[in-house]
Amino acid sequence: MDIRVTEADVVVVGGGSAGSTAAVEAQQRLPRGRVVLLEKAHIKRSGAIAIGMDGLNNAIIPGHSTPEQYVKEITVANDGIVNQRAIYEYARNSFAMIQELDSWGVKFQKTRSGDFDVKKVHHNGSYVLPMPEGYDLKKILTRMVKRAGVRVVNRVMATRILVADGQVAGVMGFDTREGHIEVIKARAVILCCGASGRLGLPASGYLHGTYENPSNAGDGYSMAYHAGAELSGIECFQINPLIKDYNGPACAYVTGPLGGHTVNAKGHRFIESDYWSGQMMLEFYRELHSANGPVYLKLTHLAPETITEVERVLHQTERPSRGRFHEGRGHSYASDLVEMHISEIGLCSGHSASGVWVNEKGETTVPGLYAAGDMACVPHNYLLGALTYGKICAQSALGYLDRTPAVEPLASAVDAERERILAPLSRKSGVAPHQYEYKVRRLVNDYLQPPKTGNRMTLGLEYFMRARDELDEVTASSPHELMRVMECHFIRDCAEMAARASLFRTESRWGLYHYRLDYPEMDDRRWFAHVNLKKDEDGEMVAFKRPVEPYLFPIDDGERTTYQRLRIPSEEQSASL
Repeated sequence: MDIRVTEADVVVVGGGSAGSTAAVEAQQRLPRGRVVLLEKAHIKRSGAIAIGMDGLNNAIIPGHSTPEQYVKEITVANDGIVNQRAIYEYARNSFAMIQELDSWGVKFQKTRSGDFDVKKVHHNGSYVLPMPEGYDLKKILTRMVKRAGVRVVNRVMATRILVADGQVAGVMGFDTREGHIEVIKARAVILCCGASGRLGLPASGYLHGTYENPSNAGDGYSMAYHAGAELSGIECFQINPLIKDYNGPACAYVTGPLGGHTVNAKGHRFIESDYWSGQMMLEFYRELHSANGPVYLKLTHLAPETITEVERVLHQTERPSRGRFHEGRGHSYASDLVEMHISEIGLCSGHSASGVWVNEKGETTVPGLYAAGDMACVPHNYLLGALTYGKICAQSALGYLDRTPAVEPLASAVDAERERILAPLSRKSGVAPHQYEYKVRRLVNDYLQPPKTGNRMTLGLEYFMRARDELDEVTASSPHELMRVMECHFIRDCAEMAARASLFRTESRWGLYHYRLDYPEMDDRRWFAHVNLKKDEDGEMVAFKRPVEPYLFPIDDGERTTYQRLRIPSEEQSASL
């Protein structure tokens, strides 16, 4: 396979929401510069939203909330383990991002007076901004990328960040259709590769039937790690409520403001807020596995016109297949409760707190390497956070270019990565990538799915380390299959990260996300710290504590325990009519 070498000032890896915004911002600020956007699929339908989205979960709109209120809300929801400066940087820039999206043609729900129509779903503040016609969002982002003049390279999968003299030197990967090797020399790289969505195995057993976008296999987590960057909060898993037998959420941020809520089999509402937090998920898990389970989404009490509105939003934008699913089951929101369950585990900072460590500038611990979106550790960042931090990373990267000369990638590193990429094509026999992936992800379920125990996770880690050696037995017969093999590398790396971080933090925190049966209590005295991972000098993964920086906005004792008081006491529960 031949090697194609190109040069760029900035390379953005991943063409989803964060990547598209980062590329637009970088190219607009560097009109004569070379900005390259790499996407392993096609930018037209790539990223977690794929088509569009039905709302923004974390909009800080003047008159409804303030950046300070939002930072405190997320601090409390994440049990205090946050970098408030990074959250605040998002919060103070997010409204300007909404206004820019509005000017691009993204349609938000507004009141008759023309103001943004903000709804309340979070336990405390009001941050949800509906987008009932948000199905054009990805099309609009793609149009802006083209207008800015960004060079888009579709169907090229990045596999490694090239580093020389301790700083970024470029990106390496391969074309998933033709198979040639791509080397892009660059002074700055912005990783926007999304969540690690193919970590746990869905109850259906389908490899791609995941809650998160299945094309996001932890690519960015793995590439950042092998480049020398720190990762943080990997033990804080993403786990979501979803519809039973359907890989989609109950969408509390859509149904909640319209009157929908979660109930148990008795019809009793057992939690005060359906906003997804670790504590909410723990209460959900406990109710599901109690004598009061299963758990349901209840909409039957709503007026017909309200149910029509729910169907219009949920069945046309984020997951159009949802309406067909209910129709096939003969279910109606007006007469039937919607059975809910719990998703497989994943790594995602956008919905939880597990990602690549970044500061308020989007900088990782490797000079010239930036991260945004679901893979960057800015807890509960969601779609708007991805868009906003895409811009922040672009601005930071251009400042880095002004003060840092380029370095040349090491020829030995390029040769080694080329050999690693192409090795599966030369194997005459071995394990098919889908078989390897299924086994690793089933082991993730067996040994890492909460509630966690040290014994199970230790055994799981042994399996994941053996699986590292077994990667040398995985084969490929085409460039497309080679992409699946490289995703197996990413998935295994993330499994090891999840096991090591979870074993290191010997307490329970974030509700179900890191609930250890052998250490069931939260221990602020020993564990009020970030747990970070990195590659040591011997090339092995190590875990360590990073102190939580002093808060910009202190949290008093009454605020700190807000999310621990979600459960409605049994004596106060009554059937929801």
